[in-house]
Amino acid sequence: MANTEEIAFVLYLIKGNEVEYQRRHDEIWPELSAAIKKAGILDYQIFLEPRTGHLFAYQKRRTDHTVDLLPGLPIMRKWWDYMADIMEVNADNSPVVQPLERVFRFLAD
Repeated sequence: MANTEEIAFVLYLIKGNEVEYQRRHDEIWPELSAAIKKAGILDYQIFLEPRTGHLFAYQKRRTDHTVDLLPGLPIMRKWWDYMADIMEVNADNSPVVQPLERVFRFLAD
């Protein structure tokens, strides 16, 4: 899709919280979903590697996205606070994030 970009990153779940993490995301707040969409994220997927508790996250977003503004939104701060007890977080409760570099891609014709 033109005018989009894709990024991937790793988040870190505290072991033993896999079911709770899934439950909270199954019940994601409508206000948070709306903020994510408004910021230009078109596709957001998170995958669990159960042995380590690492979470692989993928986003497809518009190139004119406003994702950098999300941390300033009260709903985002509230979500971070809500998730802080089951994830590795920074001092402000934002999740610890490790950006990933794409090293391979295959696209079918």
